[in-house]
Amino acid sequence: MIELSTSLAQDIVARTERIIPFNVNVMDAHGVILASGDPARVGELHDGALLALAKRATVEVDAASARLMHGAKPGINLPLVVGGRLCGAVGLSGAPDAVRQFGELVRLTAEMILEQASLAGELQRDSRYREAFVLNLIRPDAAARPDLEAWGRRLGVDFRRMQVVFLLELPGAGTDDGLADDEALAALQRLQLALLARQPALLSATAGPHELVVLDAFEPDPRDADRGKALARRQDALAALVRELTAGLDMEPATVTMGLASAGIGAAAVSYQSAQAAARIGRRRHPAQRQFSYYGLALPVLLSGLDAGWQAAELRRPLAQLERDRSGAGLLRTLQAWFACDESSAATAAALDIHRNTLDYRLRRVEALTGLDLARSEDRMLLYVSTLLAPDAG
Repeated sequence: MIELSTSLAQDIVARTERIIPFNVNVMDAHGVILASGDPARVGELHDGALLALAKRATVEVDAASARLMHGAKPGINLPLVVGGRLCGAVGLSGAPDAVRQFGELVRLTAEMILEQASLAGELQRDSRYREAFVLNLIRPDAAARPDLEAWGRRLGVDFRRMQVVFLLELPGAGTDDGLADDEALAALQRLQLALLARQPALLSATAGPHELVVLDAFEPDPRDADRGKALARRQDALAALVRELTAGLDMEPATVTMGLASAGIGAAAVSYQSAQAAARIGRRRHPAQRQFSYYGLALPVLLSGLDAGWQAAELRRPLAQLERDRSGAGLLRTLQAWFACDESSAATAAALDIHRNTLDYRLRRVEALTGLDLARSEDRMLLYVSTLLAPDAG
């Protein structure tokens, strides 16, 4: 039920008095004047409005009747009904013959304003409900919560479908073009509203001052043999829309990262975690990029959890052996470039702007310091994983 507030009543008075030459009063469901073109009348009990509310019909008050009624002046009073519920009354001051022709216009205008306010309130409540659902769905314990399935059904989310989380981020205060937390949060909320206006069925939530989570649930097209390419098309479409909206809102461009796509009640939580890791690693490797994907960084993302235990220590051992040498930092950069160039010596030498002989010397030096043979597949894999676990590799 719509609550006729003072601010809404003032809005009705302001709008209607711009189109008619008479004083307008707006009363609540108890007949108390909430707003009036005559501020001295605000707070008074209006007998004419009480009569219109009791009869649920238009009541005209002439000069003779006005003298017998508390708080009344000559005019016309009409009940306001929204969604079948009586919520107040609107009155026009003046001789009934003079104001009668404007009564229905004012009533319709007032009811339209109240209906719009009611709809906006419902949309806001629905938006909060959907946002709470997304925030609960991306929690690590989501799969253990049976109530999420019923919640999802109410929102039309079928957990048997594929789900993928897109993480939209604005740069933080520590970066060149970064925003303070409050500025970033306000900007993300504007972006969220703009996205909802373009795609009303979209499920999204602000997961932090710089993070907006967008959940995409879909049925895979059986004609798409390459799921990775199909997902990339979905990401490209969202990224293009985000670029358009941020430009229109005069905002900093947002980074769009796609997580792992899968089905099930715990899929969104896994997708969110993988998107966070992909965004973190992607930014460190390619700071100028605005679009990352789990599928382009799958191995480093999967290895990013290896930060403790004896296995992690063993995987990092080759790096530790390089670090003991004074040229270790340069050798690590050379090794990273070699792997980034798919172990092509010509491409690596060009990328590092060094001679092929210099590259060969550095790679032999890596073999000597680590005791690993780059001609052996297992040794190359161990070195590759070790470089992925380097602190500057994400």
